[in-house]
Amino acid sequence: MSRITQRRRVSHLAAGDATQRSETLAVEEPLEIRLGGVPLTVTMRTPGSDIELAQGFLLTEGIITGRDDVLTARYCAQPDGTNTYNVLDVTLAPNVPPPAVDVTRNFYTTSSCGICGKASLEAVRLASRYAPGDDPVRLTAAALTAMPDQLRAAQDVFATTGGLHAAALFDFADGGTMRAVREDVGRHNAVDKVIGWALEHGHVPLAGSVLLVSGRASFELTQKAVMAGVPVLAALSAPSSLAVDLAVESGLTLVAFLRGASMNVYSRSDRIVG
Repeated sequence: MSRITQRRRVSHLAAGDATQRSETLAVEEPLEIRLGGVPLTVTMRTPGSDIELAQGFLLTEGIITGRDDVLTARYCAQPDGTNTYNVLDVTLAPNVPPPAVDVTRNFYTTSSCGICGKASLEAVRLASRYAPGDDPVRLTAAALTAMPDQLRAAQDVFATTGGLHAAALFDFADGGTMRAVREDVGRHNAVDKVIGWALEHGHVPLAGSVLLVSGRASFELTQKAVMAGVPVLAALSAPSSLAVDLAVESGLTLVAFLRGASMNVYSRSDRIVG
């Protein structure tokens, strides 16, 4: 049994018959992220790529702006000396001011919603240091419609569980190559993980990139794309009205219902050619 999946016995009912069989489930466990020993947030996630998750979260929350802002990131041992790998402590560089840990920053996030614990509207909308509207990237519709199949082929855990969201980064400076893909029970965690990967590899801001998500395009995912300097966000499912508002405001190209050879482009359609 891995920490990503677990096997469970289930009773399968079909056509009036019941059979016992084993099913593979995606693991969901809490991760507490601390800053300098002070608890900041708890998120329900699929274990794996936790340091990427923490760094992507800190970037998209506006706490850090680059990899050099993080001095160390390590798991914390429990009082009995054991390590559950569910508590991660991040030490910021000396020149990075710590955030005010209050009710607007110290919040619990479920696997389905990353911002529902924030205490005020002011804590939701963040200002990005990057301007995705200035990115001159151009891409073909054919290249976009080829991305979902590449994403699905890379979703190893989804193939066995059917229970994970995914996020992938594609590089149009390199012909639309898929750079990285991450899976998680939380769509916001999958995005934070893949943005954390980009941060680790010096790719932030993500100019010339497409962020593809396996579900819908919510306000939160759109904001994460803007915070990382992503010029194009594509989703397999629907967008929300506030996601479209933010995309228009920031100059981000928002594509949704990306299925087969069709798509809807809600903002900056001039970036899509052919």
